[in-house]
Amino acid sequence: MRATGIVRRIDDLGRVVIPKEIRKTLRIREGDPLEIFTAKDGEVILKKYSPIGELNEFSQEYTETLGETLGYGVVVTDLDSIISVSKLPKKDYKEKSISDDLEKLIENRETKHAKDSNMLPLHKEDSMEYNSQIIMPIVSVSGDCIGSISIVSKDNETLTEHDEKILKIAANFLGKQVQ
Repeated sequence: MRATGIVRRIDDLGRVVIPKEIRKTLRIREGDPLEIFTAKDGEVILKKYSPIGELNEFSQEYTETLGETLGYGVVVTDLDSIISVSKLPKKDYKEKSISDDLEKLIENRETKHAKDSNMLPLHKEDSMEYNSQIIMPIVSVSGDCIGSISIVSKDNETLTEHDEKILKIAANFLGKQVQ
């Protein structure tokens, strides 16, 4: 852990204000859920909660199955980072922070079916070595947008409406796995 040099007092209701600089750096917004952990030495640890991140292992297996079946690269994100990847170099994608454009797309619950110059980077350093993509938000049963699932084609093969329907099924299925 890194010390920030910032000290805050607990108010009479037991609240502690997380400084704006830290919220901005960690992309914590008003209403975001935080998990609270305690350590034996008295530390209290706050961690941004990711419902889809709880499905990490399941999500990776599902992503790999989808990638093998479709033959395309598949990426699943939560609201902050890429949590599973298939048919693309994991070192270039896994655990990378999602791009601002992708964050806005998820926030607006938009589907994007793009080719060539209209594509969005999936993460901030994405070299976009593919020529076609479909991005779909993942919405939980409770109606909360919890992330996205994307497929990308690298072989000059344009993704079709059929691929979009398959991706919609995948997004709906993942959304139903989160309570």
